[in-house]
Amino acid sequence: MDKSALLDRLGAVGEDRLLLAKVLDRCQQARNRNIPAFTDFLSPSQQAMAEDLLRLAAVPEDRYRRDGGYEGAERQVLCFLPDWMEEPESPVRCLRASYRTEDGLSHRDLLGSLMGLGIVREKVGDLLVGEAEADVLVLDSIASFLLQNWDSAGRAKLQVAAVDRDRIHMPPVRIQEIRDTVSSLRLDAVASSGFRMARGKASALIEAGRVQVNWRECVKPDRILSVGDTVTARGFGKLELTETGGLSRKGRIAIVIKRYL
Repeated sequence: MDKSALLDRLGAVGEDRLLLAKVLDRCQQARNRNIPAFTDFLSPSQQAMAEDLLRLAAVPEDRYRRDGGYEGAERQVLCFLPDWMEEPESPVRCLRASYRTEDGLSHRDLLGSLMGLGIVREKVGDLLVGEAEADVLVLDSIASFLLQNWDSAGRAKLQVAAVDRDRIHMPPVRIQEIRDTVSSLRLDAVASSGFRMARGKASALIEAGRVQVNWRECVKPDRILSVGDTVTARGFGKLELTETGGLSRKGRIAIVIKRYL
C-alpha cells in the first residue's frame, strides 16, 4: 500500500496528514538508506496516530524506538532502525536552565522564550520546571544554538548548560486522588466525576471532539472505560482511571481516579 493509500485508510487530513507523511518518510529512509532516521518530538496524541499508521503499514515494532530523554517522557521522538542496528545513538539532549528562585518562571515562560528565539515546538520535548532550574529536552540539532543564545526568559536571566541524561531532575508531580461512585464506567460518567463537571457538560465536550481516551479522540460519551485508561480534555487536563470496585447498595460502581494538576 503506497503512502497516499495508507494515509487515506487512516483518515488523516490537514496537519495530521503532513505529520504522518513525515513519519513514513523517516521509516522509509531507514529502510532504503540503511541508516537510523528520527522524527521530531511528537505529542502523545501524535505518537498514537503514528503507531496506528505504522501498524497499518506492517512495520515491525522492533524496527523503531521511542525516546523522550527519560523514562515516562510525554513528548518523544520515534527512532527508526536499519536491520543491522539494535540501538541508535539518541538525538535527544538535555539542557539545564538555571535562574533565581524569585523569578518564579513557569513552563509557559520558558517555552515562550524558546519560541522567541525562533525555535519551533517540534524541536523541544518535555520541560521539567523546578523552583530555580528547568531541565529541557531538545534535539541535538538545536542544542549548540541554545547553549550560545538562550540567556533569558522575559526579564529573568538564564544560565544554560548541558547535562547528562542520567542527571535529569524530575519535579514532583501534583496529583489529586478522587474516590467516587458512578452509575456506569461510561466515558461521560468518569469524566464528569474526575473533572468535577455536570455529566451533560462532559457529554458535550466529548461530542465536540475535545476529549481523548489513551490519546486518541473519542466522540462517544457511552464508551466504556477500563482500569488504566487515560482521559484528556482540552482546557481541563488529564486523569487516569486507576481502580474500580464492586456495586454499592444503590447499584453504583466505586472508582478511584488520579487527576493530574
